[in-house]
Amino acid sequence: MIPLKQADMTRICVFTGSKVGAGDEFAAAARELGALLAGRGHTVVFGGAQVGMMGVLADAVLACGGRIIGVIPGHLTSREIAHPGLTELRVVDSMHERKMVMSELSDGVIALPGAFGTLDELFEMLTWGQLELHRKPCGLLNVAGYFDALLAFLDHAVERRFLAPEHRAMLLAESDGAVLLDRMQAYTPPAVEKWSEPVSP
Repeated sequence: MIPLKQADMTRICVFTGSKVGAGDEFAAAARELGALLAGRGHTVVFGGAQVGMMGVLADAVLACGGRIIGVIPGHLTSREIAHPGLTELRVVDSMHERKMVMSELSDGVIALPGAFGTLDELFEMLTWGQLELHRKPCGLLNVAGYFDALLAFLDHAVERRFLAPEHRAMLLAESDGAVLLDRMQAYTPPAVEKWSEPVSP
């Protein structure tokens, strides 16, 4: 079990897509977040690619003089085109190892718009937090309402009692990056056990 430790927010992991999406607002949000993180002195951890939203984020961090660490599986170094200008690039053996290393390197995570991979990474971190394997804040930057339907689904899961309200509150969602970072800095993990509700026979 990972030791329970309150995050100090020195290093922030950003999950996002290998595409830039339809509309300039998504790339703009990645650039703004990268500049914001670098400006606040956070080291950024991300998926290591120079394509899509990942590349936009990395370029923005570097342009502002920030530190950024990429983590990429060896089989994706050519497909996703590993970013050549990072502070550090770690090549790992698998997608599973990628997620573990990104978690170990970071004190909190933020998801920008993306698809399967982004959601897989975010929800694994939320699940580990729910199981008290870490105490790191998990943020969602809801650019142009991109995640509205996802957030509505999570509310639906609470209504149908598959998700505890305290665990729903673990996902901090904002449309403004600075506000999101401030909420993450003040984050307190829920004091509720995952198995606290009795199981019906």
